[in-house]
Amino acid sequence: MREPTRGPSRRGFLLGMAGATTAGALGMKPKEDVVKHGVPKRKLGRTGEMVSMLGLGGAHIGSGSLSDDDAVKLIRRAIDGGITFMDNCWDYNGGDSEKRMGKALEGGYRKRVFLMTKLDGRTKDAARGQLGQSLERLKTDHIDLVQVHEVIRMTDPDRVFEPNGTLAALVEARREGKLRFIGFTGHKDPSIHLKMLETAKQHGFTFDTVQMPLNVMDAQYKSFEHAVLPVALERQMGVLGMKSMGSGDILKSGVVKPEECLRYALSLPTSVVITGIDGDEILDQAFSVARSFKPLASDERTALLSRAAAAAKSGKYELFKTSHKYDGTEKNKHWLEEARI
Repeated sequence: MREPTRGPSRRGFLLGMAGATTAGALGMKPKEDVVKHGVPKRKLGRTGEMVSMLGLGGAHIGSGSLSDDDAVKLIRRAIDGGITFMDNCWDYNGGDSEKRMGKALEGGYRKRVFLMTKLDGRTKDAARGQLGQSLERLKTDHIDLVQVHEVIRMTDPDRVFEPNGTLAALVEARREGKLRFIGFTGHKDPSIHLKMLETAKQHGFTFDTVQMPLNVMDAQYKSFEHAVLPVALERQMGVLGMKSMGSGDILKSGVVKPEECLRYALSLPTSVVITGIDGDEILDQAFSVARSFKPLASDERTALLSRAAAAAKSGKYELFKTSHKYDGTEKNKHWLEEARI
């Protein structure tokens, strides 16, 4: 659900962004890939860090379809195969996703990955509490990237930047060496991402990364690709693509295949595309796409977009935009205020 308009300030920042977004993402070149250990790597914005072009999604790794041991083996197999970007979140599967990843990163694996997690807290105290729990679960003294999770309401940016809001906790934790880089995520509406970026600018802050839905259907409905991606690139932010298959919903349309979805997202100027992996077959699929990757040619992109156009136009298969199905903090608003889960 879209938050109500909050007067001229919102209108002003959208008008101010218009010039930066009119070109959209069409014609932008994908990131230059550096092949190492079979999975190409890309630069994570101005951080200078090199990360695998595909990231291991944290939500699926905590799935009930996997035992703890199977999850650990799967994570380690992904790392051994060249996937170095590890995605997670404080609230995934009641904390089990972080606990499983923490176990998997023991025995020297932690040094081989770029570790990211996300926090829901919108107050300084809640964010610090959640960060402490994440550090403990992940069995590490620092996290490479911590992101403000689910910026999905027009009110979220202002809350994050309040004097005792989320950002104050993250900046303080960065000074203490508990994290290295700061970003934010969201999947609801590109205008909310634009407000977050503009609010950061007004406070003299530039996020290191931004995570957003980037897929063949997003390109044709409330498009983050057209509205947000150019702004992020202009600010030299690392771009984290997600929802390449819409958690499987896009595949239900019957008009695109998993490999096409991954290849589309990877053909954009993303630093990493995070994909859900809950079994060896899915991991093998990800390896295959990454290791044989070639950016979509212009005619291939046009044909793919045309094939998906009818299914994409109403957002029917992007339920993260048009419903609350994937809004964890909408269903659990107490997560925004406290550190218990």
